Amino acid sequence: MYVCVPRVRRAGQRREPPLTVHHLNQLLLVCSLVLLVAVAAVRVSSRSGLPSLLVYLGIGVLMGQDGIGDIHFDNAEMTQVIGYAALVVILAEGGLGTKWKEIRPALPSSSVLALVGVAVSVGVTATAAHHLVGLEWRQALIIGAVVSSTDAAAVFSVLRRIPLPARVTGTLEAESGFNDAPVVILVVAFSTAGPVEHWYVLLGEIAMELAIGAAVGLAVGWLGSWGLRHVALPASGLYPIAVLAIAVTAYAAGAMAHGSGFLGVYLASMVMGNAKLPHWPATRGFADGLGWIAQIGMFVLLGLLVTPHELGDDVVPALVIGLVLTMVARPLSVVLCLTPFRVPWQEQTLMSWAGLRGAVPIILATIPMVSGIEGSRRIFNIVFVLVVVYTLIQGPTLPWLARKLRLGEEAEAADLGIESAPLERLRGHLLSVAIPEGSRMHGVEVNELRLPAGAAVTLVVREGTSFVPLPTTVLRRGDELLVVATDPVRDAAERRLRAVSHGGKLAHWLGTDGADAR
Repeated sequence: MYVCVPRVRRAGQRREPPLTVHHLNQLLLVCSLVLLVAVAAVRVSSRSGLPSLLVYLGIGVLMGQDGIGDIHFDNAEMTQVIGYAALVVILAEGGLGTKWKEIRPALPSSSVLALVGVAVSVGVTATAAHHLVGLEWRQALIIGAVVSSTDAAAVFSVLRRIPLPARVTGTLEAESGFNDAPVVILVVAFSTAGPVEHWYVLLGEIAMELAIGAAVGLAVGWLGSWGLRHVALPASGLYPIAVLAIAVTAYAAGAMAHGSGFLGVYLASMVMGNAKLPHWPATRGFADGLGWIAQIGMFVLLGLLVTPHELGDDVVPALVIGLVLTMVARPLSVVLCLTPFRVPWQEQTLMSWAGLRGAVPIILATIPMVSGIEGSRRIFNIVFVLVVVYTLIQGPTLPWLARKLRLGEEAEAADLGIESAPLERLRGHLLSVAIPEGSRMHGVEVNELRLPAGAAVTLVVREGTSFVPLPTTVLRRGDELLVVATDPVRDAAERRLRAVSHGGKLAHWLGTDGADAR
């Protein structure tokens, strides 16, 4: 039994064997083994402090033509398409996990850093690439634009074990979500055949695309959130799929409207991530897993595309450009953009060193290859070496620098996990509440929760045993509560639960009302 793939065979052309089910089984086996190795590599990277992207790139290189796999792959166009698709998923996952209360104070500074900072970085890096390395201006501008985009996944895979001030995390996260859009526009403009447009025309195009992408993303995110909160789907597993579908819709709609689809998907996901959607923990877990798969597949494919024996002549240029980018361009852009906002020098120092480059620059380096720009293969090799080398240098040293600058803060208790399931016909909601370690709900009696009228704790699950609680039942860490709330008091009940988790039973009198808790 085999799957027949019809092909047109020319005269004298060798007949290729049909694609059999056996071949399909082999392909699935290889893909599953790669995924298992990549997942295991997450543990290694978390222990060593290295961003996992390096491990995945290494897997791709080992599978390539200079490695043990001896797979010959040089399709830059396919890599770009798959990379764009993976980047959409990664941005959606990042937007869903972005807390509005953290990035709201840092929004002005991060927006300036994502726009003005990119311009400064492109100018300084391109000048160095032209005068120090000897690249033509077009090639120098392309490299300057490609490496000006930071990668939140790379940064927070290193810093996730060290709590930082909200302004630092908010600025870095928002910057990485916003700066992809202008960088993509610049790289595409510089990679277009013919003369590069005047700078003022290019600025106007960037502003227009960003405005359209932002408008589409906010609109799609708001409409999607409203729909998911008011329409009960027949199965809880459909909610994560619907959320990701809405995020992808924001990207497609923004791109078709000649706007920035990347900004659209990030903003739409951020709106949905802060809208208290039904079955939110399941949705967040699904998006997180899909984001990991997208990163693994993208990095492995990028590792396959590179040809290691061709990198020798481009190591020194990559080191020179990376040195200027790391020690001059990035710090200069941070100082110029953040000093007017009175950001302390310690935070500026950390954010200067935290400008890690990850998947995005390598993906963007395929754009000039697809466009047929002269020297595009060399551009890709330089960017690849730069990303790998400087991630190896910056990644492990970021936690050390944060401690030296005394920017670490005491870790807060994990946020209260609340999953909501709408009861459409009963005009109510079923809230599943998990009490985490460190929650101040530990030791509080059920009647001390003081839930609004119309909400009640109906069931408690403790150590695998469920029981109906009394008003005097004392809650403990690890308990799971089942709370039924009518539609009008659903939000008030959730706010009260989060307030008690953060401030204890006296939360209201201590000034913690839970309004901003998420």
